[in-house]
Amino acid sequence: QVQLVESGGGLVQAGGSLRLSCAASGSIGRINYMGWHRQAPGKQRELVATITTGGSTNYVDSVKGRFTISRDNAKNTMYLQMNSLKPEDTAVYYCKAGTVGVGYWGQGTQVTVSS
Repeated sequence: QVQLVESGGGLVQAGGSLRLSCAASGSIGRINYMGWHRQAPGKQRELVATITTGGSTNYVDSVKGRFTISRDNAKNTMYLQMNSLKPEDTAVYYCKAGTVGVGYWGQGTQVTVSS
């Protein structure tokens, strides 16, 4: 099993920044990718960004140039730096980690961007 704990959410004005963290523990040796997803009220959960063990990253078009995903393997922690936040970024942000066929989720952290 893998346990994931997110932190860093909060309320910020449009144009502001937040940094989310996701600390992993447990059987982390089996993880070969990590990523951030988000779910806004009344909408489906969507993929925001992913990062592989080798450091390759991928972003949904709506956050490219504004969000940066990174990981510190020594600390077993993944980050999402969010800049130039917009009201439409408001959502619960979830950390996900896993390997082929197996995925683990964190409990989520709320991000609210006011206009």
